[in-house]
Amino acid sequence: MSTQEIMELTEKYIMKTYGRLPLALVKGQGSRVWDAEGNEYLDFVGGLAVDSLGHCHPAVVDAVTEQARTLMHVSNLYHIEPQAHLARLLVENSCCGKAFFCNSGAEANEAAIKLARKYAKFKRGQDKFEIITALKSFHGRTLATITATGQAKFQQGFEPLPEGFKYVPFNDLAALEEAIGPHTCAVMLEPVQGEGGVNAAHQSYLEGVKEICDQKGLLLIFDEVQCGLGRTGKLFAYQQYGVEPHIITLAKALGGGFPIGAMLAQDEVAQAFQPGDHASTFGGNPLACAAGVAVMETMLEEGFMAKVNAAGLYFKKWLDVLAGKYNFVKEVRGMGFLLGMELNVEGAGIVAKCQEKGLLINCVNGSTLRFIPPLNVERAQIDRAVEILDGVLSKV
Repeated sequence: MSTQEIMELTEKYIMKTYGRLPLALVKGQGSRVWDAEGNEYLDFVGGLAVDSLGHCHPAVVDAVTEQARTLMHVSNLYHIEPQAHLARLLVENSCCGKAFFCNSGAEANEAAIKLARKYAKFKRGQDKFEIITALKSFHGRTLATITATGQAKFQQGFEPLPEGFKYVPFNDLAALEEAIGPHTCAVMLEPVQGEGGVNAAHQSYLEGVKEICDQKGLLLIFDEVQCGLGRTGKLFAYQQYGVEPHIITLAKALGGGFPIGAMLAQDEVAQAFQPGDHASTFGGNPLACAAGVAVMETMLEEGFMAKVNAAGLYFKKWLDVLAGKYNFVKEVRGMGFLLGMELNVEGAGIVAKCQEKGLLINCVNGSTLRFIPPLNVERAQIDRAVEILDGVLSKV
């Protein structure tokens, strides 16, 4: 089918929940994708940080293919071998003691919200339910997680929203401490905000938040759905700061392209969930967990994260060069391969021009270009992406 034919089917049969670009991608390999007409693109969107190892990574393809021949789904009423294996890899390489599996980042954050409230009611009283989040945060598309999200644009039209959430400016420790009230049970933050414009937490801020939570008996939840699993150059984003949360949420990169989400929690906190408290029919199914195991084993290979760190710094260096070259670039920020370039002009036209030249990027908040390529992108591909971006920016 041609791009036009695919677009016509989409228009006719699919709900308009996305403002789609006029592009139909039909094939991917590594950091490259091809459209229905055979045109090749460098993919620096990476399925919105999902394609952590690039498209069709052999380890993931082999794992999913073999598991599909063996066992695709059984209920969580039974023990599931790939699920147990993946849980061990996540727990043994993190500060947490137990894992819960689901299908998406929103579901992982829903689970974290429920666990935080259940734990707080058990430990501190039935009136503890409020969760403080940050402005410009993004935590998902369910009713609870859009309410947790500190951006009104995602909430409009879905009122009344669930109660129990309060917002404070990001990186403002005094505002956070002032917001804590008699009903507060947890603080939920992204170490690096992705959808909010690629905003990294300050070291002193996260250290201060952790100290406040410990002093007041609050749980600290890190939403690492986008910034976790190698994206910042460490396996977990919290490891960049040396600040250990009580709960971590994951998704996107975990399946290397296959849908899976996870919530990790420290042992004491995890005990608040008992049989019947929470569940997911498809969560932790053999197929998804086999993909997750392949991703984790690849990321844990010796030298993998060192290469991500080095390549991320290399890419940021060249983005900084472009920022110095063009006066409409306000700032380059982020960590590893979660980088943003904030502009004084609208970014949509730049995204479109880059696409015409063979580079896929995206724009958040109207004027921040976001770069989230596969973690194993090649240096030559980074060079080519910078060359295309430079050429497009020169015409602005």
